[in-house]
Amino acid sequence: MAHFGFPIETIAIFFGAIALSVFMDLFAHRNTKEISVLDASLWSTFWIGLAVAFYAYLWVRFDEKWADLYLAGVALEKSLSVDNLMVFMAIFSSFGIKGALQHRILYWGIIGALVFRALFVAAGTGLFQLAPWVGFVFAAVVAWSGWKMLRSRGEEEEITDYSDHWSVRLTQKVMPIFPRLHAEKFFITRAVVKDLAKTDATIKLAKDAAVFATPAFLCLMAIETSDIMFAFDSVPAVIAITQEPLLVYAAMIFAVLGLRSLYFVLAALTQYLVHLEKAVIALLFFIAFKLTVQSGEHVFGWDFLHISPNASLLIVLGTLAAGVVASFIWPGKKVNETGSA
Repeated sequence: MAHFGFPIETIAIFFGAIALSVFMDLFAHRNTKEISVLDASLWSTFWIGLAVAFYAYLWVRFDEKWADLYLAGVALEKSLSVDNLMVFMAIFSSFGIKGALQHRILYWGIIGALVFRALFVAAGTGLFQLAPWVGFVFAAVVAWSGWKMLRSRGEEEEITDYSDHWSVRLTQKVMPIFPRLHAEKFFITRAVVKDLAKTDATIKLAKDAAVFATPAFLCLMAIETSDIMFAFDSVPAVIAITQEPLLVYAAMIFAVLGLRSLYFVLAALTQYLVHLEKAVIALLFFIAFKLTVQSGEHVFGWDFLHISPNASLLIVLGTLAAGVVASFIWPGKKVNETGSA
């Protein structure tokens, strides 16, 4: 079969559809304070429909074989990226970030994914030789995130001062940090900081600068880092299906775009299903274990256990289903009513 290449028409349709859809998503949620289960479900359906529509275009315009390769890539990337949902939830829990700011952070996280996935596809499989060693580190981070969520489970106190937060302690020596969230901004100027300091004497800064990053930006960087780490696992898997760069990239992007909406479905459901968060915590430890085993297999030749993508997906879906069922059987008492979604 000949190479698919880079048809100008296909590139224009793909990026045009992505740009328009991402803009529609942002515009639709520009004033949203909290994303509901219904809204997130409708957007999830939209992204799935868009991926299927691109499949139909490839099938009609080119060949069924190209379309099937793309669809297989989408399905694989979707199953592998489900783990991201759990890590996203752990990161937002660690930063105490809720509501519309989550949407803003994930929106820009998707923009970053568009760029980084393109670089990964361009680099091919050579880049991923470093993945096994980095995987051990990321496995430890995911396990630590699960432990933090387990310890703070049921605590709904919002973080107002990030001066002692782990992200600020790690970064304030290399970049200026303003230790408070401010109007959903990623960066604020010195003038704004001075005005805020006049009204709040407890604000302490490690250094002076023209521009300060906020905890929202640090959370965005954590989200981007998690996406890059999971790309080390998913991108080579999709490349194994087809080596056509455009089809690989399209498959990954359509899968990742729907991930944000799926996150909000899961996040919204945790407000009503009291045992679902426990399932998420359990899955974080499973993800850490899986990353450790996969890295050990590549670095040390471990062959005592191989967790296939299908097995991993079944474990994730089964654990979430168990959390849902347990919430209906033992509804318990909610610690804090969050109001309408």
